[in-house]
This record gives sequence, structure tokens and C-alpha cells, in this order.
Amino acid sequence: MKVHKEGRRILFVTVLVLLALNLALYQFNRGAVLFNRIFAGVSVVAFLALLQFFRSPFRHLFTHEDLLLAPADGKVVVIEDVYEPEYFDDMRKQISVFMSPINVHVTRNPISGMVKYFKYHPGNYLVAWHPKSSTQNERTTVVVESDAGPLVLFRQIAGAMARRIVWYVNEGDEVNQGEEFGFIKFGSRVDLFVPIDADVKVELGQKVKGGETVICQLKV
Repeated sequence: MKVHKEGRRILFVTVLVLLALNLALYQFNRGAVLFNRIFAGVSVVAFLALLQFFRSPFRHLFTHEDLLLAPADGKVVVIEDVYEPEYFDDMRKQISVFMSPINVHVTRNPISGMVKYFKYHPGNYLVAWHPKSSTQNERTTVVVESDAGPLVLFRQIAGAMARRIVWYVNEGDEVNQGEEFGFIKFGSRVDLFVPIDADVKVELGQKVKGGETVICQLKV
């Protein structure tokens, strides 16, 4: 287990602040021993909670050109045929993975290929399971021409808690399945849009692991 680079500065500052507060209490509030101990305990719990947000566990990655892997840890909350207006302008199968605050927040390339389209959208911070979060919240849209041929669109979507989306890809980049393409601080969701005839391998409510769980198989 390692700490993701996106969390190192936040964790360092948090340690300094909590340490300063605890030292100040010890120095100027010595009479309230019980309160000081409780505050110290709460500080440790708060730091550990923040630490788990930024963990980046090792994953046994495998690659296959016509299989789509989960882009993030979480739970499958949407599997349906929808109209996708931003890039395809036609019907696609949407599969969405909701990331809770306790999930790993790394987002991974679901498939290998070339980035044909990338766009960042500023927006709102509706709760991630809201139907309009996919089109109204802060988000990024990535379209990859997979090595298998079909185009795949995926979105990082901010939620009520997630107020910072980080991405590491741009148009023209070659991306490798399972490798990191971004990070969503404090959880949210990732949407996948694949061809209608894709063979879905997951069910609603199923828990998935980024870079490991097979989401669907593309028809090539």
C-alpha cells in the first residue's frame, strides 16, 4: 500500500496543523487533561480517515484489447441504453460506477488505445447518484479509440464531496489499460459509454475493482 501523489501535500499539511493544535492544547490547556486526550484521539482518527482517501493499493493488472476493465473501485449503479449527446450523438450503453468516500479514488484507463477527444467541463456538485450529475456536474470527458476498434467514452464526475478532479491524459495520447488516467478527490463516479451491442459482464449493485473487474466485452 502506498499514498497517492495527489494526497501527499494535503496529508503533510494536515499533520502539521494537527500537531500544532495538540501542542498548543498541551501547553496552554494543561488543566483539561481529559479534553486534551480526547482531542488527540480525534486527531489520530481524522488523520487516518484522510489517509485512507489517498491510498493507492497495488493491483494485478491484465490487458485484453476487447475487454473493458472497471475504471475505478466502487459499485455499479447504472446499466442502461441512453442517448449520448456530447460526442457520439446517438444511443450508447451507459455503465456507471459510484465511488464512495471509503473507496480508492484512483481512476484507471478501462481500455488501451488513443485519446481522440478530451474536454473538461466546469459545473455543479450535485450528489453523484443524481440523474443529471452526468451532464451538469464538474466533469471530464475522454474518448478513446480502442486497440480493438470501437470508440469508448468515459467521464470522471464530481459529486457533493468531490470538489477536485485531476486528469493525466490529453488528446493524441496513447493510453494503456489499467494505468491511471486521473484522480477524483473524496469520491464520486465514473460513467462509461460503450456500443449498444457490448456484452455487459457486471450487474447492478455489484462491487468492482479498478483495473481488475471486467465490465463488458466489445464486439469486434
